[in-house]
Amino acid sequence: MTGDQALLFAILGLTLAGFAWGRLRYDVVALLALLATGLTGLVPPGAMFSGLSHPAVITVAAVLILSRALLNAGVIDVLARRLTRVGDRPVVQVITLTSVVALSSGFINNVGALALFMPVAVWMARHAGRSPSFLLMPLAFGSLLGGTLTLIGTPPNIIIAAYRTDTGAPAFGMFDFLPVGLAITLVGVAFIALIGWRLTPQRDQPTDGGELFEIENYLTELRVPESSAYAGRSVHELIDSVADETDVMVTALLRDDERRRLPSTYEVLKPGDILLIEADSDGLEALIEVTGLELAAGESSESSEETDKTAGELTLTEAIVAPNSRLVGSSAGALDLRERYGVNVLAVARQGKRLKQRINQIRFVPGDILLLQGREESLPGAMNRLGCLPLASRGLNIARPRRVALGAGIFAAGLALVAFDLLPVATALVGAAVAMVIAGLLPSDDAYRAIDMPVIVLLAAMLPVGQALETTGGSAMIAEGLLGMADHLPAFLMLALLMVAVMLLSNIINNAAAAVLAAPIAIQLAQGMNASADPFLMAVAIGASCAFLTPIGHQSNTLVMAPGGYQFGDYWRMGLPLSLLVVIVAVPMILWVWPLVG
Repeated sequence: MTGDQALLFAILGLTLAGFAWGRLRYDVVALLALLATGLTGLVPPGAMFSGLSHPAVITVAAVLILSRALLNAGVIDVLARRLTRVGDRPVVQVITLTSVVALSSGFINNVGALALFMPVAVWMARHAGRSPSFLLMPLAFGSLLGGTLTLIGTPPNIIIAAYRTDTGAPAFGMFDFLPVGLAITLVGVAFIALIGWRLTPQRDQPTDGGELFEIENYLTELRVPESSAYAGRSVHELIDSVADETDVMVTALLRDDERRRLPSTYEVLKPGDILLIEADSDGLEALIEVTGLELAAGESSESSEETDKTAGELTLTEAIVAPNSRLVGSSAGALDLRERYGVNVLAVARQGKRLKQRINQIRFVPGDILLLQGREESLPGAMNRLGCLPLASRGLNIARPRRVALGAGIFAAGLALVAFDLLPVATALVGAAVAMVIAGLLPSDDAYRAIDMPVIVLLAAMLPVGQALETTGGSAMIAEGLLGMADHLPAFLMLALLMVAVMLLSNIINNAAAAVLAAPIAIQLAQGMNASADPFLMAVAIGASCAFLTPIGHQSNTLVMAPGGYQFGDYWRMGLPLSLLVVIVAVPMILWVWPLVG
């Protein structure tokens, strides 16, 4: 091992540890890796930022914009509206939802597809009197399977397609992934629908057929106004006023600079007191309506007459903080949500655990569930700008009919240009994205917001690092170690071993980073075996896209964790047999479609 190789492997080891640690966001970890390789001379200064212009990075950005435009145009909503009529049988619900989200994920960003169908899944589960946990994990896994169908289904496919040019062959085309991807998707969806969903933990859920995904133990701040009839009355009288309708607990009382935890029920309330109330969303509404207390987190300077006029226009909705949300790492107070976005954060729930801080001091993390209040017509736009996904809205109004035919036509034209090799994939998809903006299907500001910058930065930073793995001979060194095993194992087992290794890696780090690191090794391994690189690259693409074992392996898994009430160790119950099934199906399909001798 040379000095450069030892230094690079040390940097990569620290990078993988940083990804797994999770305290720093993955794009920051990738930038640190890029800086380390650049400062040590492993990546030439002129190539440090070459990843920003790499076709794979441009293509991923274009796909994200197109996904947002298709959602805005209502193309996917046409499918979503019909899903509410599939009935209450669990097998039918699971197979229908999983199939539709898999099909959608083949052509739009799989996180975007999950975000659209997740409220539908919650609505269906609640109306069937079951916990959403039996639908949400199958939905997330379906979105991962569907991403394997096409070139644009998931970033690893785009990355692997670009790496194929290093072998002297043209990049993989739009539907080159389809034969293998379709096989594992069909088998995977069938397994999930018939067996897999039964392996998910069935969390307790009220069976009253309510319309909202019920989140208990919200912590909400209410202020006692001077005009309140409860000023001068006891905490017991306040609670008793809604005792027949809901359960409410006063967990603390803030008076001036004094904080009293679990105040006595005989405590007399004074004007200006702030009460920390533990209640669900319905209980909160009942308490405010009956007592006239005010939301301390959303005070307004409007006159009472203006407030009366607008009160009927306000609505409550529950939303989940997405991994790329601008809320992550910040608090409601720091972002001034009321003034800048016109929304109040009334309550926060985090994986079923009570948050004891004051709401304006809570720093949000991905997966937090927020109870938001805002004007009915502006709340969806505010959630979109903040990067929050609707968990379930009152009435579940998911329909957004906007020029479906035009959006579908532009997207189909872009796909056709790629499929018939009329334009390079990056050029065709960027052109389609620009056409969406010009056609008014996506405002230009929203187009920039649709780009998941952490993913773009991750790819732009890791591509030069992956190139360093190749130029220092690191990938050849790893491949030589694997070739020693190849002398004793048949080729199909080597292919399976590579796929499993990448699959395990993608359950710990971002799947795009896993593809970047594994692709050069796959090419070197193929060259050492005097075989075509195509089956090995396909094995990396499948392995990187199928992260079913942990909630951190993919954003889709992270998003369903809190709404489904899942724990970290719940994913492997269905994820492990599904992963084994993918390997069993994918390896022979790869060898059939992409033989070792090209």
